[in-house]
Amino acid sequence: MESENREYEYGGRVINGFAMLFWTFIVVPALVVACLVGLNDNLLLQMIFVPLLVLLFIFGCAGYFTQQPNEARVMIFFGKYKGTCKKVGYYWVNPFVSRHKVSLRIRNMDIDPIKVNDKTGNPVLIGMVLVWKIKDTYRVTFDLDAQSMGGAINMQSLNSFVNIQSDAALREVTGHFAYDNEDSANPDELTLRGSSSEINEMLERKINERLAMAGLEVVEARLNYLAYAPEIAAVMLRRQQAAAIISAREKIVEGAVSMVRMALNSLEDNDVVKLSNDQKASMVGNLLAVLCADEPLTPTLNANV
Repeated sequence: MESENREYEYGGRVINGFAMLFWTFIVVPALVVACLVGLNDNLLLQMIFVPLLVLLFIFGCAGYFTQQPNEARVMIFFGKYKGTCKKVGYYWVNPFVSRHKVSLRIRNMDIDPIKVNDKTGNPVLIGMVLVWKIKDTYRVTFDLDAQSMGGAINMQSLNSFVNIQSDAALREVTGHFAYDNEDSANPDELTLRGSSSEINEMLERKINERLAMAGLEVVEARLNYLAYAPEIAAVMLRRQQAAAIISAREKIVEGAVSMVRMALNSLEDNDVVKLSNDQKASMVGNLLAVLCADEPLTPTLNANV
């Protein structure tokens, strides 16, 4: 099991720290005093037992550690991985076993917006928020080159690794989708602006695939910034304004036609006036001009008798 490149629970002896305090600071000093008093006439035995008890006292003082929830200790015995201890509390272990502290708590990272090309080739600025944590203490300790001089994990190197891999995944995912749906024949096409939940799920899966090699896990990945690049932002804004104007005009014309139809039907049903086809066409033109105009029109009355 020790030869497998994966995390497993530490199988060595882990003793309650308070019990070892009693042994280290009460029993051993008492034995030292007893040796000095009881072997007062035997200098040779004092020279043998007292140094041994002093060494035992020093040995006992070196193995204590305190561990909080969502923390772990990677146990290494003279270069060999012996397992990971995740017990919470105050404990004592063999002082010759080095204990590298690893935090399993959730970390948050705000990825600055980067410029990428979407599916249609338009440059866009896109950023995201990443929530991640350490999942495999073996891989993050031995497979990732992010250790400081004391053997602890260098968080700056770890954050740099996560930042680079998430940046690559963000570029890969963005390249498969357009910023907005420009194809009216395919209204259900996924886009960066309109399919945020699907994009976030795909982005989370891609980042997890990249971070798994280092024993890291993504809890959540979410886009928090999306905009056209400055060089095309003005052009795209005019395009969006034109699309909005066309959509508004369609609604106005649709409503105007409905109102004209209602007016003609009301005149005929109530027998108000009989209009010829030419008169109806003129009336329709006048009503549409009034209803569809951007500004109020001034009516002109025919005063010929």
